[in-house]
Amino acid sequence: MEMSAYPLELPEDDRPMVRFMNVTKSYGALTVLDQLNLDITRGEMVTVIGPSGSGKTTVLRMLMTLETINGGVIYVDGKPLTHMPKNGVLVPANERYLRKARSMIGMCFQHFNLFPHMTALQNCMEGPVQVLGLPKAEARARSEELLEMVGMIDKKDQYPSRLSGGQQQRVAIARALAMRPKIMLFDEVTSALDPEVIGEVTNVIRKLVNEHDLTMLMVTHQMGFARDISDRVCFFYQGRIEEQGEAEAFFTNPQRERTKQFLSAVKAAD
Repeated sequence: MEMSAYPLELPEDDRPMVRFMNVTKSYGALTVLDQLNLDITRGEMVTVIGPSGSGKTTVLRMLMTLETINGGVIYVDGKPLTHMPKNGVLVPANERYLRKARSMIGMCFQHFNLFPHMTALQNCMEGPVQVLGLPKAEARARSEELLEMVGMIDKKDQYPSRLSGGQQQRVAIARALAMRPKIMLFDEVTSALDPEVIGEVTNVIRKLVNEHDLTMLMVTHQMGFARDISDRVCFFYQGRIEEQGEAEAFFTNPQRERTKQFLSAVKAAD
């Protein structure tokens, strides 16, 4: 589609929180996402699974505007994410527009990316103070509330080097939430953790799903967790959605042969 064919804004009666419309991403001759179409409704928890190289993490990185797209448009809350209207058509967004669009999205990575020279509390306060312009007292109160929620308030004055991997990941989740995003992205947030602390992090995400009205998109290799926590599961294969469905039905009765093969292989590896 020509860029002139894409709406400048999605109509009110057809406005999911996230819409990928014909999105393509390639690196030279390698196509990572191939005409991806995906809607995520408000408050929905969607998990993306699939083999390495299927485009899972690329979807998250594009939502964080860490990757450019080669074709199509991504809409967030009805407005284009990496494009902006100009003279009646969509053009690549400038940095000011991107900053505003990016503020709606929080992300937790596989590696926690905490600032090593800041305490847990300071890590959580930094964004609200520096980016949102919150007064320090308000940022502190918000950050302490979130550290309490993730079970880390007693470690608020500790530096990351003094925290376990599970504790660092919980602080990273609190830090992302401190920016009050509408959308939370989780990229393999348990894969760098020792098995005995994975439950600490999955319990926090489970609490978010049950108690907070966030739209969430998660990439994970933990099939049991995905089945337990997701509203919908999408299986990516070679840059496309091979199969998707409600979590329980997806895992108990997959329809496509590639999906069955993948789930069997993952189960055999556990």
